[in-house]
Amino acid sequence: MSWEWWKQNFWRELYTAPPEGVDLESFVVACYYVEPREPLTLYEAGLHIAAEESIGTWTTITTLKEYVYRLAAKVVKVEKRDCERGYVWVAYPLELFDIEAGIPNLLSIVAGNLFGLGFLRNVRLMDLELPREYVKAFKGPRFGLEGVRKLQGTLEERRPHLGTIFKPKVGLTPADVAVVAYEAVLGGVDFLKDDETLSSQSFNSVEERVPRVMEAIDRAREEMERGSEVLYAVSVTAHTPRLLEYADKALEHGANCLMVDVLTAGFSALQQLAEDASIKVPLHVHRAMHAAMTRNPLHGIHMKVIAKLVRLAGGDQLHAGTAAGKMERALQDVKEIYAFLRGEWHGLKPVMPVASGGVHPGLVPENIKHLGVDLVINAGGGIHGHPHGTRAGAKAMRQAIEAAMKGIPLEEYAKNHEELAEALKQWGSKRLSE
Repeated sequence: MSWEWWKQNFWRELYTAPPEGVDLESFVVACYYVEPREPLTLYEAGLHIAAEESIGTWTTITTLKEYVYRLAAKVVKVEKRDCERGYVWVAYPLELFDIEAGIPNLLSIVAGNLFGLGFLRNVRLMDLELPREYVKAFKGPRFGLEGVRKLQGTLEERRPHLGTIFKPKVGLTPADVAVVAYEAVLGGVDFLKDDETLSSQSFNSVEERVPRVMEAIDRAREEMERGSEVLYAVSVTAHTPRLLEYADKALEHGANCLMVDVLTAGFSALQQLAEDASIKVPLHVHRAMHAAMTRNPLHGIHMKVIAKLVRLAGGDQLHAGTAAGKMERALQDVKEIYAFLRGEWHGLKPVMPVASGGVHPGLVPENIKHLGVDLVINAGGGIHGHPHGTRAGAKAMRQAIEAAMKGIPLEEYAKNHEELAEALKQWGSKRLSE
């Protein structure tokens, strides 16, 4: 759109509204971080976004009818940080959305063409405020945080769940994966999962892997006389028809949890699993590929937005970052995402966050300190890399959780717990500053 075009007051008024003039129950409000190119100001860049993502285009058009004006998005707030960079809030009329079309339609509007617009140097979708009417159109998680705790018998205990990931990511046979599962359960894990790159490859198909792993879990539980449920999240990530086929096969062979890589399979695939009445197990959601959108603090999509969409679509558990681990993170952002997943949101069940990626026993207290106890602490290498093997690695992680819950320093607790002592020799411990 030309500079002269935007000087017309009519267009500025069409795409602008004061905050008090917007009923939050009638609009979807998106917050963007924006760096416009000269000569645009931050406010003018916001007008361009509002137009591009609703009823406008790059020039004046003869096909824009007056009755369409009601669907114009509105810039409701601008917060400049320095120069002309800062935050812009754009309110989209709820009527603009096909609620039945769900998340694909939502994203096409609030995160559509704007990332490629030439007049923007950078733009990042920071957050979405969705009205009750929109959120209530989704069923959300079937189990949610409390449902998973009830299933696994930890409603009263309220400790973190300990999880592990089969390592190496791919290559093991079903028989070898079953051995890993058996050892991990004997060591005390509550949860096992496939890694994000495993689905049903020729060397480890779903129909061969699932019965072996479930049998190994049952055998270990019997030997331990353990009554609590151990979940195994079977990766069914694939294009949608095959994903549903894998899910059916996994359930036929006794699976008690399913896993999907939500960004590669799609939010609609997750929602289809969540709303299928025949699927009566929790859905564990991996965020593989998220950093392509979330890592750059100036451009892309914030992880908080993805967390909201996963909750809408029906994920029961979501990888949401760590306080201490190997992945790129901003601690305050992670805390906010955890708070959202576990908080009230128009009646949708809370989601159980998962802390995963480079976690070992020495990092457990920091993760609990900053992220609380309502989470899954996942360790792959931090369990299987223990000098004495998987069982000892799982024990070391459980001992680290016990120490943190009791407020005892790891080094002190390790004096009477040899598995933890060996883990600390291997990896050490870490404390974070706020």
